[in-house]
Amino acid sequence: MNNDHSTTPSPALSVNSSPELLDLSLRGIIDLRTTPEIMDRLAQLPLPLPRRIRADLSGVTRMDDCGALVILQLRRMAEKNGCDLKMHGTPGHVQELLDFLRLDDPPQSVGIKRAKPDFMTRFGIKTLDVTNQAVTHVSFVGEVVVTLLSLLRHPDRLRLGDTVLYMQRVGVDALPIVGLISFLLGLIMAFMSAVQLQQFGANIYVASLVALAMVRELGPIMTAILVAGRSGSAFAAEIGTMKVSEEVDALVTMGFKPAMFLVAPKIIASVLVVPLLAMYSNLFAIAGGLLIGVTTLDLTVNAYMAQTMNTLSIFDINWGLFKSAIFAVLIATVGCFKGYQVRGGAASVGQATTSAVVTGIFLVILVDSILAVILRYWRP
Repeated sequence: MNNDHSTTPSPALSVNSSPELLDLSLRGIIDLRTTPEIMDRLAQLPLPLPRRIRADLSGVTRMDDCGALVILQLRRMAEKNGCDLKMHGTPGHVQELLDFLRLDDPPQSVGIKRAKPDFMTRFGIKTLDVTNQAVTHVSFVGEVVVTLLSLLRHPDRLRLGDTVLYMQRVGVDALPIVGLISFLLGLIMAFMSAVQLQQFGANIYVASLVALAMVRELGPIMTAILVAGRSGSAFAAEIGTMKVSEEVDALVTMGFKPAMFLVAPKIIASVLVVPLLAMYSNLFAIAGGLLIGVTTLDLTVNAYMAQTMNTLSIFDINWGLFKSAIFAVLIATVGCFKGYQVRGGAASVGQATTSAVVTGIFLVILVDSILAVILRYWRP
């Protein structure tokens, strides 16, 4: 049984609706005068619409290009609500108008949602995207390597002022936060290890544990994480902003190489100061352990420092410095690369900054794991 939802009947449109079918009938002249009333009537149809919409155009005596908006509105309604729209009884003059306005798509295709790509399609798209990203990575790394090698032959091309500035930003400005975090980390390690070692009367080995853990592993990796959060994000934001404002394109136009102008000073500055930051971190961590040893474990300062010096070797210190230099290269390179990938506006800069931090920390931890395995099977 059909129920008429019409409240104010339109002279050009009648509506009959049932749970499964919305039956529309257009008649008379559909032009500038009658179209607004029809559009209002369509906008007032109760939602949700039935799954099927049938439009009868056999009663239309004349339709102009303004009246064709009614057909366009019907198709938009069907597509928005996931309905199947079918038009029948279309007069020849109406069909000619629809053909001219390119509204002659097959009615049954309107309102049917596009099928989602299948698994193989999505896999192929993702594979192509990863391949393109890999090619871009390799190209950027190759450009950076060539630039650094050229600096070995022509060191005067390095912008010394920028390099010193980045050394200050990466190293000097990070001293307070690195010192505080390292001191607290050494204090926590000493306190937690003392709880277990006190049971065996091995309080003195707290100094060995803190020293080895910080110098070999935690000192370099904690410093790298802090640098990635501070400086890696700053590198990406700086270059990304220059990309958005087209300053990088201006450098190319003026004959400058962006890798030499923007990337090389950042990488060189990071490599020079991050190992020093790691040493600074180690000292503060040992100081934190010393505080626990003296105040809680009844150790003297001389005994604690003597045990620390006996535990550490030159290889341990050099290994930590070597890892810190590798981490510095990764962080600076990733930060600059993410900045070069910025496209669009400020939102893209924020995304690049976040991606630089996440990617940098991930690569630091991954490389540290690989180096830990290498150290396990190779020890001089």
